[in-house]
Amino acid sequence: MDKTMNRRAMLQAAGLMTAGTVAGCALPVGASDRVKTPFAVAQTLVPIVGSSEMFPVRRIYCIGRNYAAHAREMGSDPNREPPFFFQKPTDAVQYVAPGTTADHPYPALTKNYHYEIELVAAIGKGGRNISIERALDHVFGYAIGLDMTRRDLQRGMGDQKKPWEIGKSFDRSAPMGPIHPVASIGHFEKGTIWLKVNGQQKQNSNLQMMIWSVAEQISKLSEAFELMPGDVIYSGTPENVGPVVAGDVMEGHIDRLPNLSVRIV
Repeated sequence: MDKTMNRRAMLQAAGLMTAGTVAGCALPVGASDRVKTPFAVAQTLVPIVGSSEMFPVRRIYCIGRNYAAHAREMGSDPNREPPFFFQKPTDAVQYVAPGTTADHPYPALTKNYHYEIELVAAIGKGGRNISIERALDHVFGYAIGLDMTRRDLQRGMGDQKKPWEIGKSFDRSAPMGPIHPVASIGHFEKGTIWLKVNGQQKQNSNLQMMIWSVAEQISKLSEAFELMPGDVIYSGTPENVGPVVAGDVMEGHIDRLPNLSVRIV
């Protein structure tokens, strides 16, 4: 798959979608009642390794400051902070096929565009108030991803005590590789995670350095939201985030997953 398999090109919108809203009630994809709409709305789909099926992305949750050293570099005390989350729109996904380098447009409005390499957990079974002990039973699979950030806009809105979605939740702000099912790859409690820019090491840590594990994140999220199949969780980034400019090539790595490669254009 080439770069056309990103965002909307990756989205399959042939014909009218069966998902719609009638009398305030959302109809699931595949509902027997076909609903006519004035236009088709694309669905975000990510390839599943070893399958012809695609993973339909429902929501993107991200945890903030989940590695102690990163929390400190962002000006927070990791010993005092409970987990917090934010969301990105589903069409923020930019699919990056293994073995390729995808072109990633430098976004508008920013002069300080940052990388954050992360493990992504894809949810296959939903629920509320999920216990930590059963949380991993809800994971369908894992992928490698980037939480790209317009850092100047994020900080500027934070200084004004305003929501900072503009710094996090924009087009193609969530590049990610294919999803590897748990049945074939297992779970991730430890393993090297790093990111290089133009071959130079920038981020380098281990998944076991997460403050809140994937299981704990699922449990905490499910207290506030009903998690559903199709949700994905970006599980936080290590320290040494930093800027990229046009021409830079980022390469991200997590043990047991294929590397992710993106070129800023």
